[in-house]
Amino acid sequence: MMPNATKNGLFIGLMSGTSLDGIDCVICDINPAGIELKHSLLVDWPADLKLELQQIIDQRDSLDQMLVADQRCAAVYASACNKILQNNDIQPDSIIAIGSHGQTIRHNPDSDFGYSCQIGSGSRIAELTGITTITDFRNRDIAAHGQGAPLAPAFHQAVFPADEKNRAVVNIGGIANVTLINGEGISGYDTGPGNRLLDDWIHHCHGKSYDKDGNFAASGLVNQELLKNLLSDAYFQKTAPKSTGSDYFNLDWLKQRLKPFESLKEADIQATLAELTAASIANEVTKQTKQYEEVLICGGGWHNKDLLNRLKSYLPNSEIASSGKYGIDPDWMEAMAFAWLGWRTINGFSGNLPEVTGAIGLRICGAIYPA
Repeated sequence: MMPNATKNGLFIGLMSGTSLDGIDCVICDINPAGIELKHSLLVDWPADLKLELQQIIDQRDSLDQMLVADQRCAAVYASACNKILQNNDIQPDSIIAIGSHGQTIRHNPDSDFGYSCQIGSGSRIAELTGITTITDFRNRDIAAHGQGAPLAPAFHQAVFPADEKNRAVVNIGGIANVTLINGEGISGYDTGPGNRLLDDWIHHCHGKSYDKDGNFAASGLVNQELLKNLLSDAYFQKTAPKSTGSDYFNLDWLKQRLKPFESLKEADIQATLAELTAASIANEVTKQTKQYEEVLICGGGWHNKDLLNRLKSYLPNSEIASSGKYGIDPDWMEAMAFAWLGWRTINGFSGNLPEVTGAIGLRICGAIYPA
């Protein structure tokens, strides 16, 4: 006996097996009385795609490594959830859902079959926590011809005052993104590297994970020719909507750009990278027709004193403040945003802003893994 349901009727089923001999497609009529096969079809894989799939399957080391990492990330995420519950004496059944962004390993939304890949299995998080988990927030927007990122601007619009002030919200994580809110609407996109290149370079030079307070950068001098070279990258010339990731702006990208500048001091390179982050953010704010009198900073970049000083020099007519001014701790902004996006998904509300991502419409974002 099938369980009672309000949505009865025709459903499509798809199955493709490990033999790659084709795709089984069926249409069934399903209702409380049972299931009836109505139509069936076998579709062959396109020859070039079948070959590509076989090659991916055959490269077991790299594929297995990614799949194992997916599960290991999930275990760490789940452990963090369980620990915060234990620390605060909260039972798992008190939590409606977990919204998990996951760890991005690839982001390429601009091709005909664009994609974004975040690892951290939602299935395993739900299994290890006993809490409904929502992951994969980007790909529904990408399927609707959007960038899939940034998604935080919708949260920014919801939590910051709806007043007449022109306000920019800048998140400086590994990649920096900006949300621009004014009386005419909202826009937002990734401006380019945030902390990622700074972290990569100091680790390459001194084995440190980050430049505390920006002291290493502050000890050097900006090389204007190198800065010009870095800013000549095609990404900075693109118009919004646009998004990028650390799979693009990373140490390999930097080393290619440094080839004509091998004689530069390490500290001067770090100073130039800090200037690149500040300049690429400020360029996006100042090229707008509106004057943004308030620029709110969140993310790890808020703790980089040198970087903030550089940003202030580019935006002398704007108040540079922490998002904490409005009660949103800059260190937890992004995590709060994905808790909020999880809430929207579980309630059937859209999570994207088409005016930000370029999608053709509002979409409910995220895959739900029930407890």
